[in-house]
Amino acid sequence: MAIECENRGVGTLLAHVGSHPEEHHGFVNPPIYRGSTVIFPNVDTMQSGDQRYQYGRLNNPSTEALNEALTSLEMACGSVLTPSGLSACTTAILSVVGAGDHLLVPDSVYGPTRHFCETAGRRMGIETTYYDPTIGAGIQALFKPNTRAVFTESPGSHTIEIQDIPAIAAVARKHDAIVITDNTWATPLLFKPLVAGADISVMAGTKYVVGHSDALLGTVAAGPRAWDKVKAFHFQLGMHVGPDDVTLALRGLRTLEVRLARHQESAIEIAQWLEGHDEVSRVIHPALSSHPQHSLWKRDFSGSSGLFSFVTKPAPFEAIKAMLDDLEFFGLGYSWGGFESLAITVDPRAIRSATSWDESGHLIRLHIGLEDPNDLIADLAKGIQRFRNYA
Repeated sequence: MAIECENRGVGTLLAHVGSHPEEHHGFVNPPIYRGSTVIFPNVDTMQSGDQRYQYGRLNNPSTEALNEALTSLEMACGSVLTPSGLSACTTAILSVVGAGDHLLVPDSVYGPTRHFCETAGRRMGIETTYYDPTIGAGIQALFKPNTRAVFTESPGSHTIEIQDIPAIAAVARKHDAIVITDNTWATPLLFKPLVAGADISVMAGTKYVVGHSDALLGTVAAGPRAWDKVKAFHFQLGMHVGPDDVTLALRGLRTLEVRLARHQESAIEIAQWLEGHDEVSRVIHPALSSHPQHSLWKRDFSGSSGLFSFVTKPAPFEAIKAMLDDLEFFGLGYSWGGFESLAITVDPRAIRSATSWDESGHLIRLHIGLEDPNDLIADLAKGIQRFRNYA
């Protein structure tokens, strides 16, 4: 029996939703169902489809458990799973946009989503316009008669802009357009896009949902204006997830609340520490009062996660390499959301087209993992000293 999200504490929901011990001989975790063929008792049942499970690609107890949990957390009509965060984004877009349609996408969007729009999306006849992520209700001016959807990502993957989703959604509804939100940074524990007015919420479940950097997963949850389209397209595409990865995501989901709390606490401590250094010209973390959209974040979000960025003072790129190459606890790697801390350097000017990036220093994105924050600060302090020697 599904647990209603609005009637339970988040920790209780995460611990119990999608878990049905009575169906699995008392085991609290559903078994891993590996299989393609499902046997029907007779021809009549096979022809009518009147059976809970019919084929491994369509559904199984593992997938059903995770979808039940996500649907409750997102307060959605339903949800589907895809093999990666990018496939979740593209599935959501193609569910509601097709040849001859116009799509609005923030200039700060996740790079691979932008790449899809510029390549496969363009070949499919989808017209994309990129917009300033801070535009809010001003997005009205960018709508065309064929605008079918607005993609949002709050905060932006590298430059951490917070978008005014309710304002954008209000404009989109006037034009009968669907709003898609990439909510990977916050998860539905810290922000619920469908409650804020969006129609589709996507996540790279690879990150905080899985939480252990050992599986790839995408999630797509939809409200009443989009669920039928998402469900139908997902079926048509045949893009499904293996039961082992689903089980790893279910495992990660159970501890999501406590992990996010630790990510948040440590990240804010480190962000505040970075603000006190002359070598850092700006820290971009929405929970800090210095963030340009701090008030918007405070209005819409119930917390923050472990991902943020900072800008160094101007220096040769050799100084950045000296800073990052010898970090002990920060790995140099893509993705984030796992137990380990990560760092990458990014140049937003390489892909932006609707806005400009005018910072003269270098942009560094950090993911703060579950290590002791004092150890991470000591590691960064040594890195800043190496940066100082080159700057």
